[in-house]
Amino acid sequence: MVKHNNVIPNGHFRKHWQNYVKTWFNQPARKTRRRLARQKKAVKIFPRPTAGSLRPIVHGQTLKYNMKVRAGRGFSLEELKAAGIPKKLAPTIGISVDHRRKNRSLESLQANVQRLKTYKAKLVVFPRRAHKVKAGDSSLEELANATQVQGPFLPIVREKPTVDLVKVTDEMKAFKAYYKLRLERTNKRHHGARLKKAAEQRRRTRNKVLEKTVCNPYYSCEKFLFDGLRP
Repeated sequence: MVKHNNVIPNGHFRKHWQNYVKTWFNQPARKTRRRLARQKKAVKIFPRPTAGSLRPIVHGQTLKYNMKVRAGRGFSLEELKAAGIPKKLAPTIGISVDHRRKNRSLESLQANVQRLKTYKAKLVVFPRRAHKVKAGDSSLEELANATQVQGPFLPIVREKPTVDLVKVTDEMKAFKAYYKLRLERTNKRHHGARLKKAAEQRRRTRNKVLEKTVCNPYYSCEKFLFDGLRP
């Protein structure tokens, strides 16, 4: 607030709002333009899929998203080798390659290898020249029945966690969860002190065993206590 007998700020700074209004009258025309662009692109890249190259299944970064799977940049060299696909051949048959990516779990490696094998089994390879068929190209019957894949292919399925319903037993009702949590918390807090105490007890027991009496007929008897031993 202001001090003394001054005017309370109540400015009206919205007199030129008409100059800052954004209209969307071109939205229907843009929708039509995008649809026509998709059709032209599909004709241009025929018979390749309209969705582009095949992408691997990867987990998101950071602790917030690492439990979710999504499409990655490209398959690793290890995945291509396990699937039996040369790294130079992969980009020519619609498979993305990322030479920097590393596999850090066996599960993701196996999932992407299986994804590559499924794609390879469904793949139809057209010859570069119609009159010159090379090894690896599909047969004439497959070429005649081939159609262009519209939209996403081999979609990534995100499995939802399932909850198993069980019957509540008397043992569950009698279990004291709060007491158990406090007990384990106490055990964790005193773990180091208890280890130290147990080691001290073992040292004392060992000293009692090692305590010897050495008697010499020419000298008096002496007791030796090996106090410097450690467990």
